[in-house]
Amino acid sequence: MSQNGQRSTNPADYQQVPRAVAAMPKDFAADFVIEPHIHARAQLIYATAGTMRVSTGEAMWMVPPQRAVWMPAGIEHGIEMLDRVTMRTLYLRDDVAAGMPSACRVLPVSPLLRELIVRATELPLQYDESGPAGHVVALIVAELHGVQALKLDLPMPTDRRLRSLCNALLAEPGDRRGLEAWAATVNASARTVARLFRRETGFSFAAWRQQARLLEAMGRLGSGHPVTRVAMDLGYDSVSAFSAMFRRAAGASPSDYWPRS
Repeated sequence: MSQNGQRSTNPADYQQVPRAVAAMPKDFAADFVIEPHIHARAQLIYATAGTMRVSTGEAMWMVPPQRAVWMPAGIEHGIEMLDRVTMRTLYLRDDVAAGMPSACRVLPVSPLLRELIVRATELPLQYDESGPAGHVVALIVAELHGVQALKLDLPMPTDRRLRSLCNALLAEPGDRRGLEAWAATVNASARTVARLFRRETGFSFAAWRQQARLLEAMGRLGSGHPVTRVAMDLGYDSVSAFSAMFRRAAGASPSDYWPRS
C-alpha cells in the first residue's frame, strides 16, 4: 500500500514482495500502450473488463476477459489496450511458477479463477500466508497449475518484408485481397511470400490470416461487439460462415466470448 492507503500501481513494488503471489490492480484508458519491458517475476496478465493485445518479438496474443496470458519471467513484452481495460495482474514467485509453461501461453479463466484473482487484488501485499488470505492464494496457484493452455497465439515473423505485410493484415483483418496482391505490397513474388510464411511462422498465408482473424474476433466479441458486425468487419460473407470457422478453431461459439454480466 502507498502512504495514502491506496494500493500501489507500480509493478516494481509487487516484484519485491516475498509472498508467493502479489496481485496488482490497474485500470487503463483505451489505446494506452505499455512499451516493451521485462519483469523478474512470472506474470498472469488478465483483465476483468476490456481487451488487450500482448506482443513479444515472436508472437501476439489477443486477451479478452475470458482469457489470460501466462508470461514467464525475463521475456520482453508490450501491451496495447484496445478499449478501457481493468487489468488484474498476478506476479508469481519463482518457486510457485515452477511447473508452469516455460513459454508464453493463453490460459482460460474460469468464473472461480476470476473471482479469486479479484479477491487477491484486495489482499494486503504482506498477507498472512497461514491465514485465510494464504488459502485464497494457494487456491489460485492450484487453479493455475491445473488449467490447460490454449493454442491461441499468432507467430510473428522476423523478416522485414513479411513483418510489414503481417502488420498490414492485422490493421485491416477484413481485407479480402489474395496472396498475390498482398505480396505486391512488399515488392515480392507470391511464391517468395508463401515460402516466408511457412519458414517464419509455420503457417500458410491463408492459415495465418485465419488465425489473425480468429484472435481479432475474440477481442472484438470480448469487448461486446455484435456477432454480425464482427463477421462482416472481418471479411466473412455470412454470420453462419464466420460462426462455423469460430467454432471449429476456438471450440466455442462466438457468443461465449461476450462479456459476462
